[in-house]
Amino acid sequence: MTGGDWAGRALTAVIDRVTVTEAEVGARFPLYADPGDGRWKTTGRGSWTGGFWAGLLWLRARRTGEDAHRRAAAACTARLAPWVDADSATRGLIFWYGTAPAVDTAEAAALRDTAARACLDSYDSEAGVVPWGAALGGPRLLARADAVPGLVPLLAGAGGEGPAVAAAHLHRHLDLCLGAEGAGNGGRPRPAWQFDAATGWRPREDPAPGWSRGEAWLLLAVADALLRPEVAGHRPERLAFAAEQLLVQAGALTGRIIPPNEASRPNGPVDTSAAAITAVALLKLSRAWAPRAAVCSYRAVAILSRLADVHLTGPGSGRPAGMLLDGCYDAAGGLAVRHELIWGDFFLALGLAALDDLVDITRV
Repeated sequence: MTGGDWAGRALTAVIDRVTVTEAEVGARFPLYADPGDGRWKTTGRGSWTGGFWAGLLWLRARRTGEDAHRRAAAACTARLAPWVDADSATRGLIFWYGTAPAVDTAEAAALRDTAARACLDSYDSEAGVVPWGAALGGPRLLARADAVPGLVPLLAGAGGEGPAVAAAHLHRHLDLCLGAEGAGNGGRPRPAWQFDAATGWRPREDPAPGWSRGEAWLLLAVADALLRPEVAGHRPERLAFAAEQLLVQAGALTGRIIPPNEASRPNGPVDTSAAAITAVALLKLSRAWAPRAAVCSYRAVAILSRLADVHLTGPGSGRPAGMLLDGCYDAAGGLAVRHELIWGDFFLALGLAALDDLVDITRV
């Protein structure tokens, strides 16, 4: 799989930006950067995005082969350890993407295994999910589209009941978000639900149907399941149908290459981070799902090329080079609506690294 010289040049720009970011943030974790001067909003513990910063540092270490870069990535990954016992399904994002790109190290693998077992222990069999959790505030017993990516491969690797729980967690979210009751706002997936033992599941209004990142997260989780026979073997027909729903109905193949953050506001902020997540999901589907392999690969390259050509800053722009702009953190709250987002950078780098044969996309 190759994207040509443009992919290598774009990856170099993003990796160089990682080094600039590292010098600015030190031991803190970057969240989003101002589109004008490139300065980062940071957090001390990493929040739900900490794994993406660790993952970017590992991709840099892969790219450069330098021991200093490997040590920096390992140190950042170690700082994720306090999240192992956090009551949050975003541990899938934190620990899968914070360790899967690692240059093989026993420490990263051990942390991933510990986190996987902790998430497995958190599974709520009545609700059928690893709950969204209370660590980030709000109700605990939620099912959200962003609670599935990362957690599927993390649970699948936990051993024992891990693959079955990964499948159950994924299918509960697919049944809710993509089922007849989940469709809202023109048939777009409804990305958030709340569970009550007496009344069952009911939809939440925020995030709203048509949230582009929610659809991208679901597609990524489906792709990860299809890559793992031990997970895909549970309800395989439903999994294939969900892939078709997300590819066609949600517009992953036919919609705008850079989607609006909210489908109900087509002229509102776009979200390049959703596009980058979608591109990685499509690259995985091109390896996992023969019926759509060619078209998924073509679309993934088209998305990554557009991101690199139009939304990635270059020399002479008056801004730091290697910033993936036009990511939307929170359109409804007016927070960072045209910014560089750390997970956008990560998924762009991961997609470019796959095109440049730096990583095996089926394993990250």
